[in-house]
Amino acid sequence: KEERRRRRTDNCFIMTMAHLIALIICTLSLAGQEVSSFNVPNPTTLKLASTAPAAARRAASHLHSTDPSISNPLSIITRSQPSNRKNDIMVGEDSGLYNFDNEKWGSLGEAGWVTFFAAVGTILTAVVVLWIYPDTGYGDDFVHFLETDVAHGNSHIVTLSFGIIFPIVHSGLASLRPLGEKIVGARTWRVIFAFPSLCLAYSWIVYFISHAHDGAQFYDISHIGWVHTLAWMTNFASFLFLYPSVYNLKEVAAVEKPKIHLWETGVIRITRHPQYIGQAMWSAAHLAMVGTSFTALTMALLVGHHAFACWNGDRRLEAEHGENFLKIKERTSVLPFKAIWEGRQELPDDYWKELIRAPLILIAVGSIGAYFAHPYMQAGAALAKNSGLSPGGILDPIFLELN
Repeated sequence: KEERRRRRTDNCFIMTMAHLIALIICTLSLAGQEVSSFNVPNPTTLKLASTAPAAARRAASHLHSTDPSISNPLSIITRSQPSNRKNDIMVGEDSGLYNFDNEKWGSLGEAGWVTFFAAVGTILTAVVVLWIYPDTGYGDDFVHFLETDVAHGNSHIVTLSFGIIFPIVHSGLASLRPLGEKIVGARTWRVIFAFPSLCLAYSWIVYFISHAHDGAQFYDISHIGWVHTLAWMTNFASFLFLYPSVYNLKEVAAVEKPKIHLWETGVIRITRHPQYIGQAMWSAAHLAMVGTSFTALTMALLVGHHAFACWNGDRRLEAEHGENFLKIKERTSVLPFKAIWEGRQELPDDYWKELIRAPLILIAVGSIGAYFAHPYMQAGAALAKNSGLSPGGILDPIFLELN
């Protein structure tokens, strides 16, 4: 018995470290445009550079320059170029704008990348300790409760439960945002909103990976080469349909004050609700590869939640921006390209400038990395499934004291 417990503890530790590494890599990737260009020059180079004329020093580092005359192809990534917006109504923001020269490490407590990494590290550590790691967290207790007390061993009921609970928590807290921010402030509410959403999303994803092949097998076309290729391309493209507010990493981490943005450019020209379209594409690609009843139910729940979010998002944007949002709504559509077909939206001649921007390129690289990380995700999910239940968690003494 002691040996089994020791092995389970070792497996849990390995699983936790694997997820920590994945979370850290993800965080570093998201902020990669800052990290990848940071280097420490040697004293000799620094001395020579400091005595050179200012114009020569600027020319020596094209990557960091904001001079539009420089022909370095990376300059359009490090400094976004605005498109021709002469046909826009100019009531919304330009999405995905990025200028490397404006990025600062800063000190802890300032709105820089040091504070960003500290904030992200803190919230992810809390998720690991309070939810993921079985001996200290409560994620395994929650899943065990769904499996035994709610679903009685039926994995379809478990994913259905996740599909009900997650939207209530995620969209519910989003809807309560105006009230919550008045009480605790925008940054604190972002943490209150993010923590349970991250915990539930993690558990649902891990459970899906572990049980994707449960239930009836409707078809199996995963071995067909062109199906795999089409599914991969659809899955890759789906990640480019993220809502532009996701690009603002410092707002996501509450380093900067979170805002309800009204976007007018980029993917919003194609569809007003890119997250819904992206989720539908992602779900279709995965369902094509795994044709089981469990996967079909899970995909339907995910797409259904995002369909509801279209209505809820429009409602929240109208409450925040009023007439300006209605003007944007008139010029956009939920169905991709519909507003363009109908002549309500006109793409700029240089629309490509709104797409070749650092956040989208970073997302594209991260999507490819996620594909190659699939075996590790499957191994981590299997490890979580086989580790078993470790009742209770780190907060048990507090709960016992309260009782």
